[in-house]
Amino acid sequence: MKKLMIMGAGVYQVPLIKAAHEMGIHTIAVSIPGKYPGFGFADEVLHINTVDSEAVLRAAREHQIDGICTAGTDVAVMTIGKVNDALHLSGISYEAAKTACDKVLMKHCYEENGVRTARFRQVYFNEDVHEKIQGLNYPLIFKIVDSSGSRGITRVDRPDQIQEAILNAQAFTRKDYYIVEEFIVGREFGAQAFVMDGKVQFILPHGDYIFLGSTGVPAGHFAPYALSEDALRDCVETTEKAILAMKLDNCACNCDFVMRDGKTYVLEIGGRSGATCLAELVSIYYGYDYYQKIIQVALGEKPDFPKIKAVPNASKLLMSDRDGEIAGLANRNPKTDRNIYEIQFDYTVGDHVRKFHVGPNRIGHVITKGQTLAEATRALDRALKNIEIDVV
Repeated sequence: MKKLMIMGAGVYQVPLIKAAHEMGIHTIAVSIPGKYPGFGFADEVLHINTVDSEAVLRAAREHQIDGICTAGTDVAVMTIGKVNDALHLSGISYEAAKTACDKVLMKHCYEENGVRTARFRQVYFNEDVHEKIQGLNYPLIFKIVDSSGSRGITRVDRPDQIQEAILNAQAFTRKDYYIVEEFIVGREFGAQAFVMDGKVQFILPHGDYIFLGSTGVPAGHFAPYALSEDALRDCVETTEKAILAMKLDNCACNCDFVMRDGKTYVLEIGGRSGATCLAELVSIYYGYDYYQKIIQVALGEKPDFPKIKAVPNASKLLMSDRDGEIAGLANRNPKTDRNIYEIQFDYTVGDHVRKFHVGPNRIGHVITKGQTLAEATRALDRALKNIEIDVV
């Protein structure tokens, strides 16, 4: 039986663990101790910090794993790259992982390879930021360079907001620097993609439902995303150029873009599948289990990525507007609604939850599908109305 090491045991790794079991694969979940749902599904659990690459590598050697992967998080990607290189496994390399996990390296890579992106500056916390960002035009985005999701990111529209943005960045980064880039005014959207043996297998643009806090936070997604023929061609060409410039290979790619004047600007690309139901979006749209494809490639196999089916779908996170304890949780949707793909609660009555600010504050999710995107989004609205969450 093949052994697969899965980095993380949170809600976004659970489907990966389940998919591996369906394939008859022995799973080893690696995570720090905690109340993580993946622990209950994995065959083995190793309480190791996923950023401790040396400890993970020792465990990988000891367990003689056949592959290593994750889903929905950048935290462990560099560790995955180091293990892949050391054990000659299929998957992202350490060099590519470093670029994918450091937005400064990523932006330099884009500039050097002619990939369309926003102008930026690398700024150290002990530097004069006002002097360093001269020449950039407001609004600006202050970002940490070493985390996925929306942690440590702030939109700054005027100079008096800069100090708060810096403090927000300092609270979430392990680095002594951050990045400031121009905010590109346009339509934000994303794409899921996969690259295998140096060839991009598919690029699936998707729309995003945005929760507006200190910056926009993706709270759901939908596909297909309407692009003109020329805009789609530019998106595909730009995505392929960016992926190959970053030397990403044998891995999923999570892409964030802005469309302006029919041209795609790359915000960032991660070397793993997206969170917030994005792996499910791919599975539904193309009609195969995307988690299984990720696993197959991590094990050195060469699966097909058929693009015949195109099933529209939509999803949104369930969330709370306050910190507190769940006093009531109910799903009143009829089981006969064939447009509902999945409704999942991450918590139960009595659990403490946080007011939604970033993706990890989620309480669960709803995913729907339809013959058209309009049908899928109507089903999503209908399903959300039939869910009751009471937080006190």
